[in-house]
Amino acid sequence: MSSESYRYLVRVAGTDLDGSKKFRYALTEIKGVNIRLAEAILKVTDLDPDIRMGFVSDQDVKKVEEVLADPVKFGIPSWMVNRQKDADSGTNIHIVGSDLTLSVKSDIDTMRKTKSFKGIRHALGLKVRGQRTKTTGRKGQTVGVRRKKS
Repeated sequence: MSSESYRYLVRVAGTDLDGSKKFRYALTEIKGVNIRLAEAILKVTDLDPDIRMGFVSDQDVKKVEEVLADPVKFGIPSWMVNRQKDADSGTNIHIVGSDLTLSVKSDIDTMRKTKSFKGIRHALGLKVRGQRTKTTGRKGQTVGVRRKKS
């Protein structure tokens, strides 16, 4: 590990990762990859999770990107992917980066169009997942008691 091979920024799956972080933690900076998936990817590819990201070779980065593209094909269980039985394709896929942001936005737009309960809550800007709203989640003007002018 010479200082010549060290990189401060490493690009993986369209995301710039910090070269000073350990491999397993640096992968979690990619949107759609959590620590468990990162460790599963490193286990499948037989890479050292404790190496600093800046010392990872381009071949190892390509291996990780291949597994990220289709983790189920490489033996990662289907319950770890973020799109099980995708509505469009019907298969188990894992989406990362800006594609994940676009698919979530598309899902919310679909809920709004079908006028589902969650879609209506999204459209009104209210809490969606059953949280209480009597006192929390207030937006806009300050709520409080005002004194009468004397």
